[in-house]
Amino acid sequence: MHAPTCRHWTFHPVRLNLEPVNEVLLALLSLVLATNRPAVASNLIHSIAGVAVAIPDPADPAEKEYRALLELDDKVMTEIDELILRNQAAAGQNAALGPEQLRQQIEAKLEPVRRAYEDFLRRYPNHARARLAYGSFLNDTRDEAGAVAQWEKALELDPSNPAAWNNLANYYGHRGPVKKAFEYYAKAIELNPFEPVYYHNLGTTVYLFRKDAMEFYGINEQQVFDKALELYNKALQLDPTNFVLATDIAQTYYGIRPFRADAAIKAWEYALSLAPDETARQGIHVHLARVKINAGRFDQARQHLSTVTNQLYDVLKNRLLRKLAEEEAKQPPTNAPVGIKHE
Repeated sequence: MHAPTCRHWTFHPVRLNLEPVNEVLLALLSLVLATNRPAVASNLIHSIAGVAVAIPDPADPAEKEYRALLELDDKVMTEIDELILRNQAAAGQNAALGPEQLRQQIEAKLEPVRRAYEDFLRRYPNHARARLAYGSFLNDTRDEAGAVAQWEKALELDPSNPAAWNNLANYYGHRGPVKKAFEYYAKAIELNPFEPVYYHNLGTTVYLFRKDAMEFYGINEQQVFDKALELYNKALQLDPTNFVLATDIAQTYYGIRPFRADAAIKAWEYALSLAPDETARQGIHVHLARVKINAGRFDQARQHLSTVTNQLYDVLKNRLLRKLAEEEAKQPPTNAPVGIKHE
């Protein structure tokens, strides 16, 4: 496996097997499920979208237990997030828990969830979605080996579950062989072509592991860039308001050579349109300034930097202002006298 050649990226697991299809289908699905007819809902999705989706019976006792288990998992993870945030805030008042105390409190919250999963799986060992969810729980608690074992078992029990393919592809993308990640992401997309996370993850893997992608797909480096961007754009079509996804796509252009200035600017401008707050907007203006300096559009770059007033970006802003001055100094004077030609 070839080492990645740019910054670290986050791969996105799918914790629950609640795969989105699209808004229209979800509305139809809700309507049919209201009549307690999951088989009809499954057939409806398959006939409209061409995607086979197993719809569990909400009245089934095992399904009710499984849903309660997921709720417990989500509740405890939220409590842990809140505990960590409170402890970080308390650090400024010298009232924070020490690392070992914090670890013990987190483990005390996790243990009942772990026991609940294990108890459920002892009684329902062939419940593929519970194994998928337990694997995600274990992965979140940094038990990677345990997570992979659960995901592999989930895949064995239900090869039609795209989330299992995606989560194992994440593992192979990190640990190798990376070409297996290409295969597994492609299978997840085949099983559910409406999930943007799968396209995002495959695009990231293609972009990071360019030499592997060139060998696997039989394409050159520029075609690898094109393939990664095509996958990203498909993800964005399916999830057009996802700010994090839009910024991931825009950052991709920093690693593409030769530099695609117009496409990079367009990507950052789209991300700017999705920015959730002023801090994020100013961060995008910093990126736009950087891209436009690289593209030789100095006046536009200066305009972007003039909008950046948040002290959070002072270091980056000053660095770009220096670079802007250096690049402008390299340009020939616009009012230089025309040379005299001698015969």
